[in-house]
Amino acid sequence: MIIAKETSISRAWFVYHKSLGNSYYLNLNTTGAAATPNTGRLEVNGNDTFICGTDGTNQIAYCFAEVDGYSKFGSYTGNGSSDGTFVYTGFRPAFVMTKNTNGTSANWHIYDSKRNQYNVIGEQLYANLSNAGADATDLDFTSNGFKWRRDVAGGNANGTTYIYMAFAEDPFKYSNAR
Repeated sequence: MIIAKETSISRAWFVYHKSLGNSYYLNLNTTGAAATPNTGRLEVNGNDTFICGTDGTNQIAYCFAEVDGYSKFGSYTGNGSSDGTFVYTGFRPAFVMTKNTNGTSANWHIYDSKRNQYNVIGEQLYANLSNAGADATDLDFTSNGFKWRRDVAGGNANGTTYIYMAFAEDPFKYSNAR
């Protein structure tokens, strides 16, 4: 996953996610659906290179890769049920961010285990908004992923595709005990 921006001008934060493929991007600061990239804004070439801007402006890019037992990036399809979709990460999440890829008015939803130390993970933030967030009863963090509790546009609408990024609460898969 790549989040990139030109620092010297006011343009959007472009987001590449492997689940969208190399031809599409999202904007972190808007609610728009996945779109074909503007040439020169954020182009991914193959599995290990990308181009961020071509007009000589300064750029910043945050590049994320999966690390087994620490981070996971993927996609899933919501089922619109109170017995919602389960997303396997291989660890208990500390942080999950989701985005509806085809909705034109879908926020970026952020859930974490610091403000919500027990299930239900109720407080959420929005990456694209400046408000204080909201309370909800959307999902549970499990020992090996996260599970939706209801039909919610931000993560479990029936037939809707979502991307996600997740980071582990205790990323110690390869630690050495003493």
